[in-house]
Amino acid sequence: MKSIKNIIPKHLKKYIVKQKYSQYDNINQSTWKFIMKISKDFFKNHGHSIYIEGLYKTGISIHEIPKISDINNKLNKFKWNAVPVRGFIPPNAFMEFQSLKILPIAADIRTHRHLTYTPAPDIIHEAAGHAPIIANKDYAKYLTEYGEIANKAIMSSEDMELYYAIRELSDIKEQTNINAKEVKKYNDKLKKAYKNITYASESSLLSRMNWWTVEYGLIGTIDNYKIYGAGLLSSVEESENCLNKKIKKIPLTIDCINYEYDITEQQPQLFVAKDFKQLSEILKELASKMSFKIGGLYGLKQAIKAKTLCTVEIDNKIQISGIFEKFLQKNNNLIFIKTKGRTQLSCNNKEIKNQGTDYHKNGYSCPIGKLKNYKKSINKLSNNELKELNIKLGRSINLEFESGIKLEGKVKKITRKKSEIILIKISNCTIQFNKKYLYLPEFGNFDLICGEIINSVYGGVADKLNFDKIKVNSKYESFNKKYENCNNKKLNTFHIKANLLNKNYSSEKSLKLFNDVIKYFPKEWLILYEILESSSKNSDKKISNKIIKKLNEFIKHNNSESKVIKRGLKLIK
Repeated sequence: MKSIKNIIPKHLKKYIVKQKYSQYDNINQSTWKFIMKISKDFFKNHGHSIYIEGLYKTGISIHEIPKISDINNKLNKFKWNAVPVRGFIPPNAFMEFQSLKILPIAADIRTHRHLTYTPAPDIIHEAAGHAPIIANKDYAKYLTEYGEIANKAIMSSEDMELYYAIRELSDIKEQTNINAKEVKKYNDKLKKAYKNITYASESSLLSRMNWWTVEYGLIGTIDNYKIYGAGLLSSVEESENCLNKKIKKIPLTIDCINYEYDITEQQPQLFVAKDFKQLSEILKELASKMSFKIGGLYGLKQAIKAKTLCTVEIDNKIQISGIFEKFLQKNNNLIFIKTKGRTQLSCNNKEIKNQGTDYHKNGYSCPIGKLKNYKKSINKLSNNELKELNIKLGRSINLEFESGIKLEGKVKKITRKKSEIILIKISNCTIQFNKKYLYLPEFGNFDLICGEIINSVYGGVADKLNFDKIKVNSKYESFNKKYENCNNKKLNTFHIKANLLNKNYSSEKSLKLFNDVIKYFPKEWLILYEILESSSKNSDKKISNKIIKKLNEFIKHNNSESKVIKRGLKLIK
């Protein structure tokens, strides 16, 4: 298998971080261990059969946070890879990784105070949630196909605002000293972002399918289903709640894309797939209705509506990447297109020399279509026809398209690919349509793309590496800031002592640790559970009973953690 360094495109490497394993403290390790302990027991009965097997096959340890390099080595056997990333990376980047059979795993881990669920991607969600199911070849195939298609979906500016609102709220919630006012501020921002969504873009429709399959999917029949979605596999609370009959179970069809979701709420309904092959079938059906497949006027309208960076591909070869603003049409045929702001011209997904965003920083426009009298576009003309039209360096040209667009100027440069003309640079250029000027000499040299049909329109840019060389914000490169206050440091010391009890148990030390926890951290239950495991293994009923009594007090609070504490106690008993 190829080295992962040779698989990852340069523009994606900026999202990769180092998994600094030493940054995981003992609280992190206890969080991982507890979640995996109760999850493994629960999903033996309620998870897809591949889950338990997949944990082993993909290098996911139950007892400690896994090293992503180890997961990568195991995934290699399935012709997949894994890389560590900082929690939230842009959706299109995540999907491009996935299309390359690379699983981006957030190196971050949720705080123990958010043990039951966190909206932020973390190593529990992506390693223990996503990785094990990749051991099923039909599911792995679906993930790859989904990544390829989602990477071409057109994302709206509204989608981007929602993405940033989700990321900011998730980041603030994972801070150790959380401020209620700050949380409310970002909660309100998220609600506003949801409210500002005026239409369902291609990207949002695909994200719904992803949500109801990859994240919250069930498989089997309505009456006999198993869990395979990573969101459920990594949420110890919602995985149990989803079994409730109050949560409606619906047979999976393409109609799932008509159901919106809110990441801050538990799901009111879930979809049940017959098998993993069905996921690919529905995805194919959805893809057939997307702009990258349809192209033309439909695709361009979607790009303009989105107000985001998109790419128009002409004649399966030349790409224009930018924010599309306007177009002209005649008899339902596109005859002129225009972008605003930074624009890139590419051929076969590689930026054409001197045709990048520095040059086209104020937008780009161009007529497309066949030439009048020739019934073909410039790139299809024979040498004799090019000679007839005077298309030669230093010559003045006067072109008229079937649409009625007229172009005059002087040929300054001709760019060819495999003997076919793809671009003509024209000085002193004038473009006119219906007595209206579309381009004037004072605008500078004009670059005429030689092509006829818009065969595809898709989200993002053609040459990602060269379009934008700005580095990823360093704010999102670090993770797991260790010990933001002295209380965390002290609590971590208690977790270290609890682990030592497993190796060298002492009734006196156990009792002292228990009393210290009650004194300094009366609201902490996870550390008590750690002590309970040691005392129970060593048949120390006196201390075990004290801890169980205390944990039962937490259970009485009847909150999201009550159920998971109960599940943990059952495993010890």
